[in-house]
Amino acid sequence: MTAKRVVQKLDSTLDSVNDVERQASELASKSGLDEDEVQRIEMAVREAAVNAVYHGNAYDPNKKMTFVLERTPESIVIVISDEGKGLNESEIPDPLAPENLLKPHGRGIFLMRSFMDEVRIRNLQPGTEITLIKHVREKAADGKEESK
Repeated sequence: MTAKRVVQKLDSTLDSVNDVERQASELASKSGLDEDEVQRIEMAVREAAVNAVYHGNAYDPNKKMTFVLERTPESIVIVISDEGKGLNESEIPDPLAPENLLKPHGRGIFLMRSFMDEVRIRNLQPGTEITLIKHVREKAADGKEESK
């Protein structure tokens, strides 16, 4: 598969969240991932996008979410950034700690890390950028996975 890269600036709305989730799902499906892996990517992308429009941009119509979707021979790379106040990674509560088990927030980053091979968080000042990476093996002409 040849490399493919899409970059979009989107409004801070749930429609934008749905759109980036759909695009990531389509690319994951076209990349030959099974239905379970596609759903994991969908959930990770949705969590990152909701965090961007809700926590980052606070649905501010003057702030945008940036979405980058890239397919390389080895990976699916998704980058979602906002224009908000930023995120201090050390302040993210552990959702598995007893005091946090019943809290309704704080599981998004945990889910992203569980479902993706790599998750990188970068403070942009202003804003936050989350990079989600899923490693994907290419299929050879005979349908078997190529080793790299």
